[in-house]
Amino acid sequence: MSKRDYYDVLGVAKGASADEIKKGFRRKAKELHPDRNADNPEAESQFKEANEAYDVLKDADKKAAYDRYGHAAFEGGMGGRPGGGMGGGQGDFASAFSDVFDDLFGDFMGGGGRGRGGGRASRGSDLRYNLGISLEEAHEGLQKTINVPTSVSCGSCNGTGAESGSEPTTCPTCSGMGKVRAQQGFFTVERTCPTCSGNGQIIKNPCTTCRGAGRTERERALSVNIPAGVETGTRIRLAGEGEAGMRGGPQGDLYIFIEVADHALFERDGVNLFCQVPVSMAKAALGGDVEVPTIDGGRSRVKIPAGSQSGRQMRLRGKGMPALRGAGQGDMFIEMAVETPVNLTSRQKELLEEFEQLSKDNNPQMSGFFDRVKNFWDGMKG
Repeated sequence: MSKRDYYDVLGVAKGASADEIKKGFRRKAKELHPDRNADNPEAESQFKEANEAYDVLKDADKKAAYDRYGHAAFEGGMGGRPGGGMGGGQGDFASAFSDVFDDLFGDFMGGGGRGRGGGRASRGSDLRYNLGISLEEAHEGLQKTINVPTSVSCGSCNGTGAESGSEPTTCPTCSGMGKVRAQQGFFTVERTCPTCSGNGQIIKNPCTTCRGAGRTERERALSVNIPAGVETGTRIRLAGEGEAGMRGGPQGDLYIFIEVADHALFERDGVNLFCQVPVSMAKAALGGDVEVPTIDGGRSRVKIPAGSQSGRQMRLRGKGMPALRGAGQGDMFIEMAVETPVNLTSRQKELLEEFEQLSKDNNPQMSGFFDRVKNFWDGMKG
């Protein structure tokens, strides 16, 4: 069977940057790692294939040779081979592979759980919770109880994974390292220990409650303090409230992402609020005042100057949103929307027609516009 294109193996486009190639390898490695694919007999070979592709494409010289000659660059006498490098020796490859392994799977296995020195415990995963609140709640702040489904430390075995009265023992195959190395020709290949599946320990009598995992699934109720002034995208971190670690490892963190719902009256822009208020044509012309709502549930009277036009804004200082970090309060802007009357009676139409005749000289914007139109047409004739 012919080899697959290395770019296809990593799921990146030809000509991808070094950073894109590394990200593609990370995705494939996490997806195909044997620890996560115990029931997939093809995962291990695909994992090796991804390793081989990354070893070539991460090296500028080998990548250039591959881009020019394809797989033939590493066959016969073309010079170099995947993993062997172009002029690189066995020691260099083993070191590079070990660095890549630690870089990728140190975090993947739980923040140092399987690094050099053993993998008896691993940190729990971080969790994300999306919390929707109203604009009023974002203005006032609130204390909210949320229910989070997560993994917690097993109470029967205290997180060890072993039945009461017994303890995990060090894996004899890897001596607690969680991984083994094998020499294959010029290559030194590092793999997850097949005896302990990378845990570094063996549990002869697994806990019947958690089946040796050291944690169980449960829903927890947490009280969260939402400060005033939060907006969509605000992230709140609750340290140690994430998923329980494997076999007594530390818990991950819980991240709460805030999403503030749209409001029927107010539009938010940072700490400022905008409210569009319809005003009758007569009131806009004669002036007056209008009562408007505020986000705290109160009311404010706003004076409308005579001759106001649509789009005119008036500011209510300190009636906006509170600043999330620091003192101060935003403002509220009232934007006028002058409304043209509809469904007029005959009498109303007569009055408006009379008004139109009497107010020809009272519309400065209209007069100015048509003066500019006349000048434009005269210029075109000239």
